[in-house]
Amino acid sequence: MDQSSDFGLDKIAQIAIRVEQPARAAAFYKDVLGMEQLFAYGDLAFFDCGGVRLMLSPPEKPEFNHPASIIYYKVDDILDAFETLRARQVVFEAEPHIVAQMPSYDLWMAFFRDSEGNTLAIMSEQEREAA
Repeated sequence: MDQSSDFGLDKIAQIAIRVEQPARAAAFYKDVLGMEQLFAYGDLAFFDCGGVRLMLSPPEKPEFNHPASIIYYKVDDILDAFETLRARQVVFEAEPHIVAQMPSYDLWMAFFRDSEGNTLAIMSEQEREAA
């Protein structure tokens, strides 16, 4: 294999999310978050997230039995997404808020947990009005 300095990982094909109750978790991602379920295989459920596949999976070994990394879902209108998810009984840790003021936009976030206790977030880059 060529060990070229041009090599670099640049695409995510799949992210695994640890779940304790696969059916409950699949229902949350499908019915509450509104994600497209691609297929299921045994206790595994697979969803499309803008071309990245999410796999919901019970932990195969004890060392995998911990909450997942935080997944940040990009939304166009964070206030609309927040209200939609809250209407679906999603409990947020706080209201959407600015976490960073960039030169041309404000970065907004709001954090919540899935049915398995994993932390998730919605985020939005809101352009600022010209002064």
